[in-house]
Amino acid sequence: MKRLVTLLIFLTVAICVSAQKQNYVVGFYNVENLFDIYDDPAKNDEQFLPEGSYNWNQDKYQKKLSNIARVISEIKKEAGAFHTILGVCEIENRRVLEDLVKHKSIAGAGYKIVHYESPDRRGIDVGLLYRPDQFTYLDSETLPFVFEGTKVAITLSKEEQDDFRTRDALMVHGLIDGEHVAVYVAHLPSRVGGKGEDLRPLGAEIIYKHAQMMEKKYPGIKIIVMGDMNDNPTDESMTKWMHGKENIKDVKKGDFFSPFTEVLEDGTGTLSYQGTWNIYDLILVNKSLTKAKRNSLVIKKIDNYYGQVFDEDFLTQQSGKYKGTPFRTFSNGAFINGYSDHYPTYIIIGK
Repeated sequence: MKRLVTLLIFLTVAICVSAQKQNYVVGFYNVENLFDIYDDPAKNDEQFLPEGSYNWNQDKYQKKLSNIARVISEIKKEAGAFHTILGVCEIENRRVLEDLVKHKSIAGAGYKIVHYESPDRRGIDVGLLYRPDQFTYLDSETLPFVFEGTKVAITLSKEEQDDFRTRDALMVHGLIDGEHVAVYVAHLPSRVGGKGEDLRPLGAEIIYKHAQMMEKKYPGIKIIVMGDMNDNPTDESMTKWMHGKENIKDVKKGDFFSPFTEVLEDGTGTLSYQGTWNIYDLILVNKSLTKAKRNSLVIKKIDNYYGQVFDEDFLTQQSGKYKGTPFRTFSNGAFINGYSDHYPTYIIIGK
């Protein structure tokens, strides 16, 4: 009898485990100027050299890598697994990502890298890390910043347009649990000096057009758009040009669900400027990830929200002028061994 009871318990547990649905962590992180220590004549990396203004050396570089790796590892603890997909921005090159994924605290994830050099004048790019045991890579491409064919009212002259250089967006196409998924990683033009009111909508338009093309090519494809948009989810670039909707029930064909709109409205942000919190580090998903068929990938709630800002105490300045804001790498030009001036964000998708 004992053996029979034990067998029944074992079978019950086995059935419950097999019935559990797999969840996948999808995140984005602006890692704030992750530069190596080597001079690249094609990059504006003079500050990040041993003789540069930041006195950037191997010790500081290794501390920076360890800090970023710690963030990824701590998100694993909170979310229950390493990221399946992690988009990053403000990286100098592929080398820094290769050094990052080898760090002992995250090496177990076995991350692979997708990265292309882009023409940005600062010398920074976007990239993507993925777990090959959960994401089957199929193809990728960059989306250059072009002005031809746009419906956005551009203020730059033709000469200024020809001279403009910024980060390319990245598109990575693959399979998760047998379903086609396209992930876009972006770092839209800066707000510095009050610029970019037309350039960020243009960047959103470029991504949106390509996403619509992918939906036609792969009906039912799941699309995720992420990045440092340098705009809030309530700004025109995201609401009009990215077709972002705050409420999941309002998402129709051709729209994107913008889960961080509600998060921002409730007072949480990823960066603070002059005492005001913003969420520039956004993740949006298309209709196929909001109203999925049975046993198909769909975005899931994390506690009360569909989007999560990872703003733990260790990532936050605990004293001084910038108390309560993201604990950055430098303060007034001095290395303070922080993490980034942005908090990372993530969502959960699963069946």
